Amino acid sequence: MKNPIPRVAAVHDLSGYGRSSLTIVLPILSAMGINVCPLPTAVLSTQTDGFENYVFHDLTEVMEQTVNHWKTLPLSFDCIYSGFLGSPRQISILEDLIDHFQSEDQFITIDPVLGDDGSFYGPMGMEMIEGMKTLVQRAKLITPNYTEACFLLDRPFEQELTMKEAADLLRELASKGPEKVVITSIPLKNNKGINTVMAYEKDLHRIWKAETLHIPASYPGTGDIFASVITGRLLLGDSLPSAIDRAVHFVSHAIRNTFGHNTPQREGVLMEKSLYQLMTPENMSLCELMEMNELL
Repeated sequence: MKNPIPRVAAVHDLSGYGRSSLTIVLPILSAMGINVCPLPTAVLSTQTDGFENYVFHDLTEVMEQTVNHWKTLPLSFDCIYSGFLGSPRQISILEDLIDHFQSEDQFITIDPVLGDDGSFYGPMGMEMIEGMKTLVQRAKLITPNYTEACFLLDRPFEQELTMKEAADLLRELASKGPEKVVITSIPLKNNKGINTVMAYEKDLHRIWKAETLHIPASYPGTGDIFASVITGRLLLGDSLPSAIDRAVHFVSHAIRNTFGHNTPQREGVLMEKSLYQLMTPENMSLCELMEMNELL
């Protein structure tokens, strides 16, 4: 039986201070009227970006026990959505969760958290990349940043890309299994001062692009916000370009508002001031359909 309220199994880490991962996923999806069942991969005293001497407690054993208990319950998930995974074993636990609870209409979002700006995040390495390559094959939607897209395809990190090179990156990732691929932070040539998101819908052979002006600040957790909004809106029946519009507007509004308050960047964006936007009518469209003939 279909759940009267969409239910998501959210496989992410949990930081006590700062705005990232589950402290973002829970309020965003809940604000959209979606039931979130968290499956924490780790508990941290703070998020890692900008903090030192933080406490990190691995929850691999608890993850496994939780999944085993869930298997005994009359549970179903409309979506399984993963972010930070700390080890190949955690990838295996997530695969077990997907295998046991799979259903025909189930949506699977994999945000392949591996690195940024051409480098790995601290605990990541080649073993995790190989595991993530296998995991993304099961996804209907993946939301890597440009660095993570390069890692997944064993491509060198380039400082600039042509539009055709970016389109090839999207199509190659989709060929690995996902139906929808959304890449953030694409460094297009002659696009300085612009943040670019590009997406590919494999079944429709459509490529979309959305751009916003860059704000000179870097806040942790914005990738989690972006992936969560897109996942939520797709679950609620939006098209991919509409979901991207909503996510880009929400992230941009939150960043601009936070930048205006001049709060410490390591605390993340003041998303609480923007949550109301998630269920209000969207009047502007940023997503542009690209001419495929120019990208072949």
